[in-house]
Formats: sequence, structure tokens, C-alpha cells
Amino acid sequence: MALGGSGIEQAAGRVVAIGGAERARADGSPILRRFVELTGGARARLVVVATASTDPEPVEIEYVEVLTRLGAGTVRALRLESRQQANSDATVEALSDATGVFFTGGDQTRIANVLGGTRVDSVLHTRLGAGAITVAGTSAGAAMMSGTMIIDSGEDGGISAHSVRTGPGMEFLPGVLIDMHFAERHRLDRLLSAVALYPHELGLGIDEDTAIVAEGGRFEVIGSGAVTVIDAGCANTIRTAEYDGKPLAMIGVCLHVMPAGYTFDLHGRCPSITATPDDDREVA
Repeated sequence: MALGGSGIEQAAGRVVAIGGAERARADGSPILRRFVELTGGARARLVVVATASTDPEPVEIEYVEVLTRLGAGTVRALRLESRQQANSDATVEALSDATGVFFTGGDQTRIANVLGGTRVDSVLHTRLGAGAITVAGTSAGAAMMSGTMIIDSGEDGGISAHSVRTGPGMEFLPGVLIDMHFAERHRLDRLLSAVALYPHELGLGIDEDTAIVAEGGRFEVIGSGAVTVIDAGCANTIRTAEYDGKPLAMIGVCLHVMPAGYTFDLHGRCPSITATPDDDREVA
């Protein structure tokens, strides 16, 4: 997928990236209910992919049950544990008919290693670009959506070039770096370190039971937590130890923390309020 002048070219379809723990809600997960609505409700044809999990069967069973209970028309699990499966005719046929695909949590590198560059990769990008499908993922299933993927914390603590490990992602939402379980696992330092290494990317830290719904160059925040956006485009100084052996420096970086009711323009790199029941003040 090509990158535009702002570093981001959003596909026509919807991308739903969830920070994790969305199933813990006693009311049946409003985030997953929103995913079902976006994909057609009673007419939805959903596919659950648990490639990130080392024990996929119980995860598949749970998500099939939850999404069916929330009103999806049909829900099936699609087992993809090898690149041969990801290149098969049966797999392509299953995805060509789906209105939504849901990637579960686990290890995001498993998703990239098994699916990257396969026919699954191609058909999902093609259908997403045509606006024919919604691609959603939670935890590792969200982290893999960016072009550059955060894999894990590095050897160092704090904010440094060695505090984060990255690799190539699936690029369903290019131009961003996604980190999940953000507030709960205190990952601000990790995301700042990643953005320092890739200042052209927007850092998105998504809390648990929180998600972004991205479409048409914008995303909306939904759920009970917040999304932290780190924008190094406005910084006047970025220096990492990669270059000169000195401590990392980031001066003038923009940071936004947005709960539900806020949207963000990925091209203009600016937030706005769409609905704030507890506070009707405008963003300065």
C-alpha cells in the first residue's frame, strides 16, 4: 500500500484495532458488538483467525460463541497455522465471502510470519481497499496492523533506542505504530522509544477495553479507556543513541490522550470532539 504525503493512505474499508481485554465486560463487550454492527449484523459473515495463539482452539470457540451471541449472522473459525494453509484455495474462498475478519491475541510475530506476503495477505488488502470488508484485531491482532510493528520491549528500560523491538507488520493501517494494553502495562516509554526510531509514524497507544475504528483517513475512539497519540512530526529535535551514542532526546513532541467521543484526522494529524456527554468544551 502506498504512503501519501502525510505518511498515511487509509484504505476504503474499516479497521478496528482493540487494546485487549474487551471480552472481560459483563455487558457483552460493546466493542465487539460494534464490530458485528459494522460488518452487517444479522447479515454479517465473520471469520475468526487465531494464528497469534499457541493454543488456538479454545480461543476460536470463545470468539465464535461471543460474536454469534452478539447477533452476527454466521461466524466460523479459520485455522491458519502454516503458509501453505494461508495460500490455499479454500482459505481464499472463505475470506472472499467474509464481511469481517477478526484476529485474536497472542504473539503478533506469528501472524506476520505465517500470513505476510501470502494469498491471505493479498485478498485482505484487496478487499479492504475496495471497502468490502472490516478487519479487526485485539492485542497482538491489533499490533500487527501497522506497517512497522512493535514486537516487544527491548533490553533497556526508560526511553531509549534499545527499549523496544520492532519488525515489519501487515500494514492494514499504515503510517502508525500500535501498542496495546497501553495504560495497564505502562507502555508510554516503549511507544515513545518506537516513535523516536520511526518519527514519520504516529504512535497509537490503545488501552484495554478500548479501540479505534479507522475509516477514510480518520479514526474514532470507542470503549472505556483512552487512546494516546504520539506525533513526532511537530518535534524540533529527535536524537537517538543509534546515531551518536548520546542519550535519546525528543523536544517538542505532540501528545494527545483521547477517550471515547473523540476522533483523530490521520492526514491532518489533529484530534476533534464528536460527542462528549460529560464535557462539551472544544479542543484548543
